[in-house]
Amino acid sequence: MTYSQYTMNWNYPTAVRAGVGRISELADACQSLGMKAPLLVTDPGLASLPMVTDAIAACVEAGLDCRLFSNIKGNPTGENVNDGVVAFREGKHDGVIAFGGGSGLDAAKAIAFMSGQTADLWSFEDVGDNWSKAIESGIAPIVAVPTTSGTGSEVGRASVITDDVNHVKKIIFHPKMLPEVVILDPVLTQGLPAKITAATGMDALSHNLEAYCSPYYHPMAEGIAIEGIRLVKEYLPQAVANGDNLDARMQMLVSSSMGATAFQRGLGGMHALAHPLGALYDAHHGLLNAILMPYVLKANQEVIAEKLSRLALYIGLEGSFDAFLQWVLDLREQLGIPHTLAAIGIDEEKSERVGRMATEDPSAGGNPISFTEAQYSQLFKNAVQGVL
Repeated sequence: MTYSQYTMNWNYPTAVRAGVGRISELADACQSLGMKAPLLVTDPGLASLPMVTDAIAACVEAGLDCRLFSNIKGNPTGENVNDGVVAFREGKHDGVIAFGGGSGLDAAKAIAFMSGQTADLWSFEDVGDNWSKAIESGIAPIVAVPTTSGTGSEVGRASVITDDVNHVKKIIFHPKMLPEVVILDPVLTQGLPAKITAATGMDALSHNLEAYCSPYYHPMAEGIAIEGIRLVKEYLPQAVANGDNLDARMQMLVSSSMGATAFQRGLGGMHALAHPLGALYDAHHGLLNAILMPYVLKANQEVIAEKLSRLALYIGLEGSFDAFLQWVLDLREQLGIPHTLAAIGIDEEKSERVGRMATEDPSAGGNPISFTEAQYSQLFKNAVQGVL
């Protein structure tokens, strides 16, 4: 490695309140950031559940003018964000509670970011120094409360939002989008169905794994990713088998946050493909990563074999690439994850478009090998057909 390859800028995340029952501190967390009128942003599926209605009631009881916004799709769109900004401004809110899974958290963070901007959302796509054009004082403070263990968006400085006009997912980035307080309470994840627990848990694995395999220099992120992967191995099967296992639920919440902390080192081919597929087919992001995982690992084998051999030993496997790949395949089967994209209704028709979009996705820059459009198209076809 040359000296120039050791040159990187490192940032680590934020204040985290972790533990059973910590949701009771939500109002205090808001008040610690000076909020008097937070807007709680979540998805429609959670909006009427007790965990949300109770959270709002507790905030109101503490003297906060807390209201709800939940007009968000599973893959949040620019329109969803714009509608949320209108609700924020009309309600004279001064902060955001990002509550839910990846869609709720990403939309909420984007709403908080855009609440005081004058330029349009896409002006802040994570390209070059676009982020520096933002009015920093116009970014509302955020308290994040994840209810799934997958995206780790609660400790991220970006949101993935779908441009529904051009059918492409775009990353909106600014350092101040990082929530200032995070509450990790495993009780909130207890009611998550086994299939969603599995898909989001595999998303956490993909974040840790792609961060670990990234070629960029970031030893701290690499170390966190390794332990995040071990936690998935030990606890994801337990969380799927018994959703009331609070120990497993807590450890998966932590693994999720670790993955998103680590992937400032970079992501890779799984996400470079999952983002366009999510935009084109409106499929679940975690499930896409879970299906794509072994195909992308195999395509990168010549570069990552030694690293995965070391990783395999750390998590208690035989020290080889093949042993790690087989563990991924076995884990997916155990969790009921399909082996092919065809199994979730995706065919090869848009393979060339997917290949082009994958090379244009920011995540492609962190892949161990710089794949061409044709190589990404073939990778996509392999995942449709089940050719490993």
